[in-house]
Amino acid sequence: MIGVVIPAHNEQALLAHCIRAVEQAARHPGLAGEAVRVLVVLDACEDDSAAIVAAAGIQGLQVNARSVGYARAAGSDYLIALGARWIACTDADSEVAPDWLVAQLSLGAQMVCGTVQVRDWGELHEGVRQRYAQAYTQADGHRHIHGANLGFCTKTYRRSGGFLPLTVNEDVHLVRTFERLGAHICWSQLPQVITSARLLGRASGGFADYLRTLALEEPAGTAPLADPSSVACGDNLNGA
Repeated sequence: MIGVVIPAHNEQALLAHCIRAVEQAARHPGLAGEAVRVLVVLDACEDDSAAIVAAAGIQGLQVNARSVGYARAAGSDYLIALGARWIACTDADSEVAPDWLVAQLSLGAQMVCGTVQVRDWGELHEGVRQRYAQAYTQADGHRHIHGANLGFCTKTYRRSGGFLPLTVNEDVHLVRTFERLGAHICWSQLPQVITSARLLGRASGGFADYLRTLALEEPAGTAPLADPSSVACGDNLNGA
C-alpha cells in the first residue's frame, strides 16, 4: 500500500483542490491497482478543513501541535502501521500531477526529492518571477527540498527515526538523515507539483517568506539571491 500524507492548518481555501489532485494521482493506471491511502493531518484547524476532508470521503487525523514536523510524523506513523511501503508527502496548498505517485515510484530510489512550480504569480511583479527562476533549478540533479513533493520508502524512514517535531525545515532534516544513512536519494523533476505563491504562509521561514523576500528586493537585483534549496514549501504550521 502507498500512503499520502497531507498536513493542514486552516487550509479551507485550497484543501479541496489538493485532495482532488491526489485522488487523481491515486487512480493512475501505472500503479497497477495498488491501494493508496490518503490521510489529511488536521493540525489545530479552526476553519472548515475537517468538513472538506469528510466531504471528500477520505480520512482525517486530528492533532493539536501547530507543528508541520509533528503532523507529518503522525501521519507517516499512522499509515506505516496500516502497512504502507511508501509514503508520499505534499502540502494542502499544492496540487500534484496525475502521474505524481507513478513518477516517484518509477525512480527506484529510497527517497525522491521533487521540484515545485508556482501556481499563479498573481500581483507579484515580473522581477520576482525572474529572480526566482535565476535561483531555482527545474531539472534533474537539483538540490531543492520541498515537503510538498517528497517521497520515501518506509523501511529506511523507520531507520532514520522519522520527521522531527519542527515547525519548519522538518523535510530538510529528514533528507539529511537519509543522506547520513547512505540512502539512495533521487533528485528529480519528474514528479511534478504546483504550489501556491501566497505571501502570507503558515510559518516563519517557509516558502511564503522566501517569495516575500524576493518581492522586497530592489528591481535591479542588487541584493544577493537566496538559494531556495532548503526553503520549506507550503504548509508549515506554527500558527497563521
